Amino acid sequence: MKSYSVEASAFPPGYVKSLRKQVLRSPYFTENTLNRDFVATRGFSIVFRRDGLARVVREHAYLEPYLGRVLREDCNAFYLNPLMLVAGSRVDPHIDRSLQSFSVHVEPPVVVSVLYAEVPEALRGGALVLTRGRKHVGRIAPIENTLVMFDGDLTHSVERVESEGSRLSLVCEQYRLLADELERIPTYAIQSRAVGYR
Repeated sequence: MKSYSVEASAFPPGYVKSLRKQVLRSPYFTENTLNRDFVATRGFSIVFRRDGLARVVREHAYLEPYLGRVLREDCNAFYLNPLMLVAGSRVDPHIDRSLQSFSVHVEPPVVVSVLYAEVPEALRGGALVLTRGRKHVGRIAPIENTLVMFDGDLTHSVERVESEGSRLSLVCEQYRLLADELERIPTYAIQSRAVGYR
């Protein structure tokens, strides 16, 4: 079975345009809180469990179509972040385990969902590179309104952006946690340098 999928024109164009505007207008959107693998990137993060989904949708209504489309029924905890890269930005190779700050022994997500909400027409760099161990799995050049889903245990990176303009994606790590792990995850929490964690 293929380790990733790519779907073009995943949403109505008007929704993607609105999503982009709402993300950039968010009071939480600023320099990222993500680790040092995320070089010169911007964004914020929403941590939530399945029972916190209603609050996410209530407080961030623009996310509802995206979440309704990508969330898997067999997952119960999520780490969602809008991620902006500009000239000079990159993401170094890593495997997602963003919930480890709440529960140290959390395994990688089942799947990671990425929607490209803004991609400059003349983008140079910024491709998503997927590997498993030393094996190259795929290299995906971002295209606006394309939805990428990949196995959560893949090592992945984003090549350095060499051109002007903004590369904005919406990323959601989807986890299937055991009951004792799930208890440690907030029902809903925002991580942003703009307001501190809450």
